[in-house]
Amino acid sequence: MNVRVVILAGGRGSRLGNVRKAGIRLAGVALLERVISRLRIDASSLLISTGPGRPEPSPIGAVVPDLDTPLGGPLAGIAVAAAYLRDRAPKDTVLLSVAVDTPFLPEDFAPRLLEALDTGARAAEASWRGNSYPTNAAWRLADLYDLPEQATAGTFVQSPRALLAQLGAVSVDWETTHPNDPFANLNTLADLIGLSHRAQSSSD
Repeated sequence: MNVRVVILAGGRGSRLGNVRKAGIRLAGVALLERVISRLRIDASSLLISTGPGRPEPSPIGAVVPDLDTPLGGPLAGIAVAAAYLRDRAPKDTVLLSVAVDTPFLPEDFAPRLLEALDTGARAAEASWRGNSYPTNAAWRLADLYDLPEQATAGTFVQSPRALLAQLGAVSVDWETTHPNDPFANLNTLADLIGLSHRAQSSSD
């Protein structure tokens, strides 16, 4: 199975004082570095979606800014990954999307979602105790081919959650293997404090 990964790192951290999330450090390690280390993938398979405007450099992977379309948010990162890969990857490629503010991403994230697609599902999303995380998902590239044009035309769905529902995605739950939420993300100062304590005191 051909697999590529896009890390959705375009968030502006508006509830954190407009600090780019990718560079926020937990226990001295930037969120982007944490996610990359947990994915354990080759740099040639990695894309980093940096949001609108001038892309910021990354020491690993291909950096891709948002397309010039009305589409924004995490779905814009998935759209630009689809546009980038259409002429660079086989049509049967699976695209994994990962939110950059998921510092405790489980190390079996990729194999478990890929296993779900092996059963014939068109897409799969991560969950924990029934709470879904649609930005952490697996997509068939063929299903995303038209997403950039739909974004340009303004006929796109509004979120990864809506697109997953459209594709009939299956849910993969980590409840039985992880006592703490492995997809806990960072949106507020309270999240930052809580995740910093977790990074310093646990073996997650």
